[in-house]
Amino acid sequence: MKLIPNCITLSRTLLALLLFGLEPLGAGFTAVYILCGITDMLDGPIARKTGTISSLGAKLDSLADMTLVGAALYTLYPFLGLTPGVLLWIMLIALIRGASMLTALRRFRTYGSIHTYGNKLAGLLLFITPLLLPYIHQGVWTAVVCTVATISAVEEFIILLSSSQLQLDRKGLHRRR
Repeated sequence: MKLIPNCITLSRTLLALLLFGLEPLGAGFTAVYILCGITDMLDGPIARKTGTISSLGAKLDSLADMTLVGAALYTLYPFLGLTPGVLLWIMLIALIRGASMLTALRRFRTYGSIHTYGNKLAGLLLFITPLLLPYIHQGVWTAVVCTVATISAVEEFIILLSSSQLQLDRKGLHRRR
């Protein structure tokens, strides 16, 4: 029972890697992508309900999320219509996220990605993007997603710089839990 949430999280990592071999936006791709989302919604609540929350589980969750985002971005890049300006914006967000990871490593001697409401919203917007591609104005949607991702990345960086201890489940800059 103790390993079930971590196994669910690891399955998301493996499913995300499968996306590299599937036709982008095809039926198989969409099914695997949605399964990744389901595992992301299940692992945390199951861990909380069974009392098996762990630092390892939180780290695995972040790794699985990064794997999914990376696989989706790589495979869907040709369909996203990203301009050079947006690519620079995405690189800035990645730099802020990288600075946060290095800050956590330096200050707390561990990898840490905080599960703030902002990070959860950014993750949700990123997740639904491929599902909405046929129905949205990509330029407007991209600006919304990048704005939320920038704000959440900056918030996490500030939290890591100003906190005396690492709280992976901190909800926001002013919310402790």
